[in-house]
Amino acid sequence: MSKVIVEKKVSESRTTMTEMVMPNDTNPMGNLMGGNLLRWMDIVASICAGKHCEAHVVTASVDHVSFKLPIHLGEIVTLEACVTRAFNTSVEIFVEVFTADIKGKNPKRCNHSYYTFVGLEDKTLKPIEVPQVIPLSNEEQNLFDGALKRRELRLILSGRLKPEDSQSIKSLFIEN
Repeated sequence: MSKVIVEKKVSESRTTMTEMVMPNDTNPMGNLMGGNLLRWMDIVASICAGKHCEAHVVTASVDHVSFKLPIHLGEIVTLEACVTRAFNTSVEIFVEVFTADIKGKNPKRCNHSYYTFVGLEDKTLKPIEVPQVIPLSNEEQNLFDGALKRRELRLILSGRLKPEDSQSIKSLFIEN
């Protein structure tokens, strides 16, 4: 018997994770190592994707990540992840990174990225159809609308889509 795929609200899988930057997380200058932040971002994104897909997921891609602000020893890092859009077997997850001191003072947004995950069937580990996303707020709708362009750009950069075959990206450069 096949599983019935339903649409899901963004709020149903929204995930928040909090970490404290400890000495073993830092470089010699006392800042969080980039690899540790990427690991935390991948974890929160995969939890969010797994909740949305109700299945095991694997990371398929990570969009451009830049480290705009250093994150210091002892700071509290809050990572927030939400599904932006689902395609056939994959979901795009938006991850934002915030920091503050232990008292919750001096908050700042220091990073964000988009992750793509593929949902897998438990026994065969083959890709499965994933639930579509129902955006409810203006912010959710904006992320949803932009996801198609981001997906096409990822596919072009990976060599899986020719630029001339793109619909959303090509429309940015062609006047009507």
